Amino acid sequence: MARINQLPDTRGDGPYPAVTEVVDALPDHVVYRPADLSAFGPNGLGVFVWGNGGCAADGTSSRFHLAQIASYGYIVIAPGKWRSGPNALAAPEPPRNVTPGQPSPSPTQAMQLTQGLDWALSENARAGSPYHGLIDENALAAGGFSCGGVQALTVAGDPRLDTIVVQNSGLLPDDGPRLGGMELRKEGLLALHTPVIYLDGGETDIAYANGLDDVNRITHVPVAWVNTPTGHGGTYHEPNGGRNAFIVVDWLEWQLRGDMAAARTFTGANCRLCTDPAATIEWRNYP
Repeated sequence: MARINQLPDTRGDGPYPAVTEVVDALPDHVVYRPADLSAFGPNGLGVFVWGNGGCAADGTSSRFHLAQIASYGYIVIAPGKWRSGPNALAAPEPPRNVTPGQPSPSPTQAMQLTQGLDWALSENARAGSPYHGLIDENALAAGGFSCGGVQALTVAGDPRLDTIVVQNSGLLPDDGPRLGGMELRKEGLLALHTPVIYLDGGETDIAYANGLDDVNRITHVPVAWVNTPTGHGGTYHEPNGGRNAFIVVDWLEWQLRGDMAAARTFTGANCRLCTDPAATIEWRNYP
């Protein structure tokens, strides 16, 4: 991680190179967005709110992954301070206080994803905002990694959301111990009202069994289960977020923008993931 922390921030390889910033009105979040907002007309931007791995208060802990998504025309908002990378504005996150036998407290809360979404939509409506009129309010998503994936599931009932992305994550068994930030029980899956994708890292991923159990329990909305042999660490720290960032971008482009070229990653007799020897994809509740 020390080596990764020295790597420069990236702008993504999408058509709209991204910048990373902290805005005064949202000081406990980090925002990733296309640098040139003049490239967008009305309703041109999507919004993706993100829960960090470990529910960490470091909004740049997955900075390569999130900048990649932003470079495809999204405002991406993560809770926490800018703590990672050579341009960090805040000190590294201090260790958590752990009481033996008790769940460690969560540095961030699921409601902070909702706060990020609220801010983006308020900026869309505010005259004089750089985002005024640019956000497509029918292109809103929540996602997260590990503990942050549980945060995304915790807010999944928000009627404004159009899809959910759960990466290297899943809800803990109801009869198991609760961890700070991961209190949501399996019944919380009933709140899902949109298509959802689970992106797991194979049997060496500590969240593999929990994620697959979630997928098997979801019977009322379409759910894609994508499995790549990355382990729990995914590809977040690879250049531009690695292959999993490309998968997430295609999912968002399909679900939020109806891009059928992007849909070919997931659907059709010879879909890209179907023919990828390093990946598997299964569907539930999809016609």
